[in-house]
Amino acid sequence: MTESIKGKKVFVTGADGFIGSHLVERLVEMGAKVRAMVYYNSWNQKGWLRDIPRATLNKVDLFPGDIRDAERVRQGVQSCEYIFHLSSLIAIPYSYEAPRSYVDTNVSGALNVLQACRESKCLIRLVHVSTSEVYGTAQTIPISEDHPLVGQSPYSASKIAADKLAESYHLSFGLPVVIARPFNTYGPRQTARAVIPTIISQLLAKRKVLKLGALSPTRDFNFVTDTAAGMLALGLSKKAEGQVVNIGSGEEWSIAQTVSLLSEIVGREVKIVLDKVRIRPENSEVSRLLADTSKITRLTGWQSQVKFKEGLRHTVDWITKNVDLYDVDQYSK
Repeated sequence: MTESIKGKKVFVTGADGFIGSHLVERLVEMGAKVRAMVYYNSWNQKGWLRDIPRATLNKVDLFPGDIRDAERVRQGVQSCEYIFHLSSLIAIPYSYEAPRSYVDTNVSGALNVLQACRESKCLIRLVHVSTSEVYGTAQTIPISEDHPLVGQSPYSASKIAADKLAESYHLSFGLPVVIARPFNTYGPRQTARAVIPTIISQLLAKRKVLKLGALSPTRDFNFVTDTAAGMLALGLSKKAEGQVVNIGSGEEWSIAQTVSLLSEIVGREVKIVLDKVRIRPENSEVSRLLADTSKITRLTGWQSQVKFKEGLRHTVDWITKNVDLYDVDQYSK
């Protein structure tokens, strides 16, 4: 029997981020009492939570803090029955420059959440959010949860470490944790750190050339509302406890194919030039990602709902309305 989140107290770390804001929105729609951890700043900025409807945001308990602060994390977890841990440094290029920041945030931050949950008296389930980057380049297709873990970047290495900590807390202390492993999520509110908004923002700005990294890698792109729904489904699944579970579309698209689809949607053809800043070190490039989603479907019944081209249209529409948020001047004119 599926659990219900209605009326339950829920703590979300990384709630001010791209995926986190969509998850908060869905949780409120489902009737949960949400405490949303946002990264403290002196401007009292709420990150992407500013983009959700005011009526929804008014129902959220905003909780400023820092995932590296164990005591603050403990305060956030206190009295909450479901925990969704999304807070993480995610930009792969920056992990080459500042790897210690990724260990401090992604590994130590996860430890803070795990320890706080271990001390909780009311925890029902912790969803620890991982990433498909921990698999590295696909050795078998589609990628199942049994695929080897390969640290092809300091970012992915930090996420592997965090995942293994979560696994150890389940095996050592019986913590009711599920490790959710989303593949490449896209959609409204994603920054130009990621390839799809990078392409869209440059097309909308009518740049004469499109600056991108490698075009041949393939990705399993999953629309953000589907990713959020997958995380919620895992959080409400007793069967998922102690499991690692992929969240993906089960479809594979190259960056070149993605450019072609977006050019068609926007109605512009442009020349593509190589941006060396976006090229990973040779042995660090993940060439292929495609999710085996049979496990999450078996455990929860969840399946991706938004087709890729439909999701791209939604994303183009949102960025068109919010194009001023994207600094396309960082690209060549």
